[in-house]
Amino acid sequence: MADLAIDVRDLTKTYRTPFARRKVEALRGVTFQVEKGHIFGFVGPNGAGKTTTIRTLMGLIRPTGGSATILGKQLPSRAARFQVGFLPEAPYFYDYLTVAELCDLAGRLFGIPAAVRKKRADELIERVGLSRARGQALKKYSKGMLQRAGLAQALMNDPELVVLDEPMSGLDPIGRKEVRDLILSLRDQGKTVFFSTHILSDVEAITDRVAIIVKGELREHGTPGELVSRTVLGTDVMIRIAEAADVTALTDAGDRVRRKGDALSLTLPANADIDAWIAKAHAAGGKIVQVTPRHETLEDLFLRKVEDAKASPSPGGDT
Repeated sequence: MADLAIDVRDLTKTYRTPFARRKVEALRGVTFQVEKGHIFGFVGPNGAGKTTTIRTLMGLIRPTGGSATILGKQLPSRAARFQVGFLPEAPYFYDYLTVAELCDLAGRLFGIPAAVRKKRADELIERVGLSRARGQALKKYSKGMLQRAGLAQALMNDPELVVLDEPMSGLDPIGRKEVRDLILSLRDQGKTVFFSTHILSDVEAITDRVAIIVKGELREHGTPGELVSRTVLGTDVMIRIAEAADVTALTDAGDRVRRKGDALSLTLPANADIDAWIAKAHAAGGKIVQVTPRHETLEDLFLRKVEDAKASPSPGGDT
């Protein structure tokens, strides 16, 4: 078995609502593994169980059943926590601290010597782009700036494993790219990054593996390439054909039809006879420009899994 940073087996978590005492299954037999040195994306809609899973891994809540290890240590483990950097979703920090003081506080909690704390804090504040705002109180920070400050404090102990709950939340496109680059640089240093997100383009861009959780159940797990190459939705074709040509026989076979000047493009269904359509296009005087199979994207897969879950009678999750 590969060297694992996280190993989750049959994790369950059941709550009772405060007044009605209704049973809510937030996690329902969740099992996955994260290899050391990988970037792992944890994706799901609101209420899917992402934050519940992360809080369980961080020792903030106890699971109802199952088990989990971090860096080979069975949870809960004080030793494992010293090797983990954590940024929760929507973190709250003391309003009157500066980012340097926040980092210093995090370093003190880990028992880092003063000289090392200062050097490390200076490097991280520069790295997350807060040098110009390092003297401001955190209460004056925007949401995106607070997210950057949270990333800096999460890295103060030079962790082997970095766990980030919605790290791109509140960031503009430039900020999101900077965080993606930071995550990639952590992997380049041999560290493991586990992060949850709603932003599927970020998952496709940087992850080694991804898991989709819906209503407390893991619905898919694999590399982005594996997950999106399983289903062919159709074939995108483009031809050049005279503007005066009658293309009714060609366009009747597909959808998403677009025509501009002598360019005609459309999508043929997955079961279409491509060779027969191309022969028909040639007979009509068309010149083939492009034929591209259209595979299911991660977004398509995600939405399909959510819709499948809505049709399922299984209980819903928490956050």
